[in-house]
Amino acid sequence: MSKIESPSAMLMQFAKWPEAGRVKTRLIPALGVSGALNAHVTLTLAVLDNLCGARLPVQFWWDRAVESVPVDAREVVCDIERRGVMQKVQQGANLGDRMLGALGTGLQSHALALIVGSDCPSVEAGYVHQAVAALQEYDVVLGPSDDGGYVLIGARRVVPHMLDNIEWGTEGVLEQTCERLEELGLSVGLLEPRWDVDEPEDWARFQLTLQ
Repeated sequence: MSKIESPSAMLMQFAKWPEAGRVKTRLIPALGVSGALNAHVTLTLAVLDNLCGARLPVQFWWDRAVESVPVDAREVVCDIERRGVMQKVQQGANLGDRMLGALGTGLQSHALALIVGSDCPSVEAGYVHQAVAALQEYDVVLGPSDDGGYVLIGARRVVPHMLDNIEWGTEGVLEQTCERLEELGLSVGLLEPRWDVDEPEDWARFQLTLQ
């Protein structure tokens, strides 16, 4: 099947395997180890629900392969399987490598590929469609986050090393990514800012959206 005949865009959700003490570590002082794990699961399922609501093909990309599903991950895995979403494993030494690899894979079968993290519940279906529309004009589209990173990255083409030399986890991620992409001749579009959940105040903000 050619790209023209394929669905226009592939959505990919990135997530860590739910494991106590390994996920949402910045929430542990406020929520405890178990509470941070539960928050990770809740956020992951919320993002998956949002992406599936966009009515586009969705894939779920785990941060590592495991031989058997741990107890902590069963709720997420069951929901993924119930929805018929394909599960894959990220490949690469750092986040930039992993995202570039996933985008490249998505573009092998679809005209557009987009990645959203599992801590980004503010990315709803409408925002996804804004990104898809922007990719008609730009090579890469980013959804800025309030902390200097981004909640979404989408591409209609990729080039080698386009996400190299980014200081992941810092306030300069968005700026560095834009500079890197433009250095390589890729046009970049920015959506309106959204928020993700890293700190206790972010978690409190998310809780308000559930009321």
